[in-house]
Amino acid sequence: MKVFNDKQVWFVTGSQHLYGPKVLEQVARDSAEIVAGLNAAETISVPVAEKGTVKTPDEILAVCQAANNDPSCVGLILWMHTFSPAKMWIAGLTQLNKPFLHLHTQFNAALPWDDIDMDFMNLNQSAHGCREFGFIGTRMNIDRKVVVGHWQNPEVHKQVDDWCRAAIGINAGQNLKVARFGDNMRQVAVTEGNKVSAQIQFGYEVHAYGLGELAEAVNETSDADVNALLDEYASTYDMSPNLFTDSDLKKLMVQEARLELGMENFLNSVGAKAYTNTFENLTGTTNLPGLASQRLMSKGFGYGGEGDWKTSAMVHIMKVMGQGKQGGTSFMEDYTYNFGARDQVLGAHMLEVCPSIAAKKPKLEIHLHTIGCRADIPRLIFSGQEGPAVNVSVIDLGSRFRMLVNVVDTVTPPQSLPHLPVAHALWEPQPNLQVGAAAWIHAGGAHHSAYSQAVSLDTLTDYAEIAGIEMVVIDNSTQLRQFKQELKNNSAYYRLAGF
Repeated sequence: MKVFNDKQVWFVTGSQHLYGPKVLEQVARDSAEIVAGLNAAETISVPVAEKGTVKTPDEILAVCQAANNDPSCVGLILWMHTFSPAKMWIAGLTQLNKPFLHLHTQFNAALPWDDIDMDFMNLNQSAHGCREFGFIGTRMNIDRKVVVGHWQNPEVHKQVDDWCRAAIGINAGQNLKVARFGDNMRQVAVTEGNKVSAQIQFGYEVHAYGLGELAEAVNETSDADVNALLDEYASTYDMSPNLFTDSDLKKLMVQEARLELGMENFLNSVGAKAYTNTFENLTGTTNLPGLASQRLMSKGFGYGGEGDWKTSAMVHIMKVMGQGKQGGTSFMEDYTYNFGARDQVLGAHMLEVCPSIAAKKPKLEIHLHTIGCRADIPRLIFSGQEGPAVNVSVIDLGSRFRMLVNVVDTVTPPQSLPHLPVAHALWEPQPNLQVGAAAWIHAGGAHHSAYSQAVSLDTLTDYAEIAGIEMVVIDNSTQLRQFKQELKNNSAYYRLAGF
C-alpha cells in the first residue's frame, strides 16, 4: 500500500552502450516491469518512479543532479542490469546528496537451462555488474543499503520498504522545525545538546518562542471551535458526563480544549511539527497541557517533556516513518520497575503519553497534577498495547550523536492500576532488565525515549546509517561485556573518523 503518495523513490538502471540498441531496449523493458512489480507490492509504502537506463557518465551525473533538485525524491534505488563500468558513476555519486539503495537482483529468477547462451549471459549479468558498482561505493566510502534477492520476493519488498521508510524519516527531519516553549529543565543534562550540530546532522531546526506568543494564540481561539472540540472529546473517549455538567469541571475542559486548539494553530503558523514545554515555565497559560499534548501527538506532532527537543524531533520522525503500520509511537519515560519473576519497566510520564499506543479506548479524566505546578488537568488514561516495541534515545556526546535502541516486549499489566492517573505501558526489556538497563546506562541513554510499535529495528538501522550517526542496539543477543567493548570500539572509530 502506497502511504507516502507525495514522495517518490527513483529507480535508475545502469548499463552501457557496449551491448547495442536491442539489448538496451530489452533492459528498458525489464526495468519498467520491475518498477511496476515494486509498485504493485503491498508492503512497499513509497511510489517508485522509473527513471530510465543510464549509459554514460553524463547521464549518470544528470540523473543524480535531478534527484538532488526534486523535493519529492527521497532517495534512489540503483540496479545494474548489465555491466556498468563504475568509473562512470564517480561524478554522479560525488554530487548525489540523496540516499540510495543498491538492489542486487536480476530480471529472471530461474535460469533457462535448455536455452541459455552468451546472448542471455550478456543481457543478464547483474551478478557481474553489481559487484563492479559495489566496489565504487566502497571505494568512495559511501554508506548505503544493499538488498539481495529476486525483485518479486516478499522479503526483498520488506527490506526495500524498511529503507524507504528510513529515507522518508530523513526527509521528514530535513523539513522539520521544533518549537521550544520554555527552556530545558534546570540542571538536567541529557535533555541538553548542541542545536547547531543537530541541524547539521539531521537537518531539523530548533526555535524558541515566548510563552506570551503561545498564550496569545490560545486566547484567540473561538468559543465555537472550543465547543466543537468538546463534542469531539465526548464522541471519542470514555468519559463521565459530569465533566460537562459540573461547571467547575467543564471550565477545566474548556481550558484544555482552548490549549489544544491554540497550540495547534500556533505550531501550524510557524511551520513546526514538534515541540517541547516545561512545567517550570507556564507564564500566561492556564496549566500544563495534558490531553492537549496527547492529542497533538496523535495527530503526528512530536513532543518532548522538560525541553527535550532531541526526543521531540525523534518522536515526530518516527511517527512519519511508521505511517500506515500497525501500532503507534509516543514520547515515553522509564518511570519505575517491577522486580519479580520477570523484571519489568512501567513506562509513563506525568501526562503526555500518546493514545496511538493504547490497547483499548482511552478514558478521559481529570486529576490533580502535583509536580512543578499544582492544578487539576484533563488527561487520557490507558495501558499500552501488548506486543514487540522499541525504545529509542538520541543523545549528544559532544563530538557526535548516538542513537540507542532497546528492543522490548510490552505486556498487559497483571492488575488494573486503579489509582494511577496517567497513561502507561508495561514492558520487559530484552534480553532482560538486568542486562538491558545496565547497557542503556553504559551507553548514556536518556530517561526519555521515543517508544514505538510501528517502526522496525531494520528501519531504524537504515535511518542511522543514512543520517551518519552511531547506533547501538540492546536486544536478546546483547551480552554486557561485549556491549561495553562495542562502545569502546565505536568511540575509537568515530574519533579516528574525525567525529
